[in-house]
Amino acid sequence: MDHTPTSLLLRLRQPGDHEAWTRLVTLITPLLLGWGHRVGLSRDDADDLAQEVLALLVQKLPEFHYDRTKSFRGWLRQVTLNKWRQRQRRLVPATLAEGDELLDELECPEAEAISDVEYREHLVARAMELMRAEFKPTTWRACWECVVSGRSAKDIGRELGMTVGAVYVAKCRVLARLREELQGLVD
Repeated sequence: MDHTPTSLLLRLRQPGDHEAWTRLVTLITPLLLGWGHRVGLSRDDADDLAQEVLALLVQKLPEFHYDRTKSFRGWLRQVTLNKWRQRQRRLVPATLAEGDELLDELECPEAEAISDVEYREHLVARAMELMRAEFKPTTWRACWECVVSGRSAKDIGRELGMTVGAVYVAKCRVLARLREELQGLVD
């Protein structure tokens, strides 16, 4: 790695950190699209919703202060739901719209459907894809085989020409980087 990474949420507060914004977009766009599809949006409408949420995040995240007692996923979901509701208001014909009562009464169980586990799995998988290039192939593979495949450090070390200790160090380095990358994004 060329630099000491900080939490993605902290990096987004730095002006001009385009790499952090690219990483955030790569991490959460599939999630936003999935939420859009779950509330019944077409592919194009889900794309539009995701773009609206991302545009809002560009405005809000530089001043965003992470509160460990609250869920980033919940906040992101609420932002997305609010944007979806705004879109619905624009689509409701004026003759049918009598204020916000219709939308306030509208329940959106589909938006609630994404579980914490699914959210975590999505972010971890996407972050792992993005982080892979930051490590030597043997370091990455040692961690992957240990964590994902569940193989023993002894077998992995023998296969990769590493000591058992080096396998554990590789695993710890990759997992520490993953925790750092997702700090605040995963509750």
